[in-house]
Amino acid sequence: METSTSASPAGGFFPSFLLLAFGTLVAALLGAAHHLGLFYQLMHKVDKASIRHGGENVAAVLRAHSVRFVFTLVGGHISPLLVACEKLGIRVVDTRHEGTAVFAADAVARLTGTVGVAAVTAGPGLTNTVTAVKNAQMAQSPVLLLGGAASTLLQNRGALQAIDQMSLFRPLCKFCASVRRVRDIIPTLRAAMAAAQSGTPGPVFVELPIDVLYPYFMVQKEMVPAKPPKGLIGRGVSWYLENHLANLFAGAWEPQPEGPLPLDIPQASPQQVQHCVEILSRAKRPLMLLGSQAVLPPTPADKLRAAVETLGVPCFLGGMARGLLGRNHPLHIRQNRSAALKKADVVVLAGMVCDFRLSYGRVFSCSSKIIVVNRNWKEMLINSDMFWKPQEAVQGDVGSFVVKLVQGLQGQTWASDWAEELRQADHQKEQTFREKALMPVAQHLNPVRVLQLVEETLPDNSVLVVDGGDFVGTAAHLVQPRGPLRWLDPGAFGTLGVGAGFALGAKLCRPDAEVWCLFGDGAFGYSLIEFDTFVRHKIPVIALIGNDAGWTQISREQVPSLGSNVACGLAYTDYHKAAMGLGAQGLLLSRESEDQVIKVLRDAQQQYQDGHSVVVNILIGRTDFRDGSIAV
Repeated sequence: METSTSASPAGGFFPSFLLLAFGTLVAALLGAAHHLGLFYQLMHKVDKASIRHGGENVAAVLRAHSVRFVFTLVGGHISPLLVACEKLGIRVVDTRHEGTAVFAADAVARLTGTVGVAAVTAGPGLTNTVTAVKNAQMAQSPVLLLGGAASTLLQNRGALQAIDQMSLFRPLCKFCASVRRVRDIIPTLRAAMAAAQSGTPGPVFVELPIDVLYPYFMVQKEMVPAKPPKGLIGRGVSWYLENHLANLFAGAWEPQPEGPLPLDIPQASPQQVQHCVEILSRAKRPLMLLGSQAVLPPTPADKLRAAVETLGVPCFLGGMARGLLGRNHPLHIRQNRSAALKKADVVVLAGMVCDFRLSYGRVFSCSSKIIVVNRNWKEMLINSDMFWKPQEAVQGDVGSFVVKLVQGLQGQTWASDWAEELRQADHQKEQTFREKALMPVAQHLNPVRVLQLVEETLPDNSVLVVDGGDFVGTAAHLVQPRGPLRWLDPGAFGTLGVGAGFALGAKLCRPDAEVWCLFGDGAFGYSLIEFDTFVRHKIPVIALIGNDAGWTQISREQVPSLGSNVACGLAYTDYHKAAMGLGAQGLLLSRESEDQVIKVLRDAQQQYQDGHSVVVNILIGRTDFRDGSIAV
């Protein structure tokens, strides 16, 4: 009995071990079969005779999302998607630098409220976009970047232009995905488009390896050996390659939904809105600062404008909100923002944040009650632990919040003396501008006077693009956008080189508008070659270059502080002649034509209306208009 009892556990162990081992083996085989796509291939067809390609799936999704333009610099990795877009009526606009393509997509996103799209080739094509993508991230622009890549089998094996692109773009984009099979193109792009517009808008990146974009027969030719290999290992490798190819294309052309997914846009709660209504209703000197987020969808700009006018609170406008109230509106205060903020008892930051533009929050009075509304919780509270504290912090869509706030304050009025005080300060500051415009400069033209004449010349339908330092900084005080969504600047990143791309996107979105680009001569160096793009694609723009032969915004601080102008000097280059060499029209303004400024600007408009891009090279001297401005 004892022997039989002691042998029993050993007798039960081996069958259990074998069962466990068998189960583990089966699970491993099933896992391998799933990983290799064998189960999926049992149920979904691989159409080996089809000449369709993955680029067609990309184009179908873009068309279903009402994308009208794709900006690119061509490369073999992405050719199929460009050809497919052209066939579906999506205009493909090729630029001379990949960064320009992304800047153009950014402009489309800002002006239309939809996703702007750029497509670039692998490796250096993508690395050339990094600055533009970062600029879109900081400006909160919904941009879709489509990037080519080495084939799925050759990544990390030294293929042409193959790098770890995903690691590069994860810190820059809200959504990053690498498509590994043709059937995944459509759902991945739909998810990317929704992510770009949901929450806080921003750029997204989808990597498209070359073998998911080209047709089956071309991929097969490159991937599978023409002659069957000999030997067990050779046949095993051949089977693996053929299976990989089948898995790439299994179910590739089965119908899938292509249209937009629902967006997730945060909204302020009724309780938060009511609390803000109570705070603002007790204000004596209220002030509102409206930033780019205020003009995001779903609230139309004209509805937001009506709400702001009904509210009756004096406003400062920044970013894409510039021009919201048109020209010379009594509620729009343009100058002396810091002084006004010190006097205000309630400040509504509607899409504005306390970064360097608001001196990190130090511009507020300690006694001010601050209401801040923003889609981004972290950004909304930046520096609130150091220099300021919000009375109410609302995470939600800015435009919708302002409309609800106004509805809660119906019938509320504020004493007119507060707005009148701010307007008087505006008038005094503008009088100093007029006086500075009359001051002689050592050589060439006074830039303040030139910009005042530009302001008088701009038509009501103009869109302003600004790219530069000192000249553009001066223009921001003197030149007024004619309406909402008619001003494009880099945003918080302060990027030089946005001009040509922004102008390209703006003119395509607003074909009936006059697109005026105000360039510093330093910044224009980034955009000059793109006048070839404007000419080839028959997309006219007007460029005004404030040419003071230097990086003046830097030298203003560097020379008095450090005693040297090193690296700040440029030349009074004939940029207008360089543009003429690219097929554009070129005009020159200098002291010899001081009384002809308006005439030359009118000539530029006429040539623009005749379908030409025009570069006006304006030789300017230096003034003390921006002395004390900080360039860091």
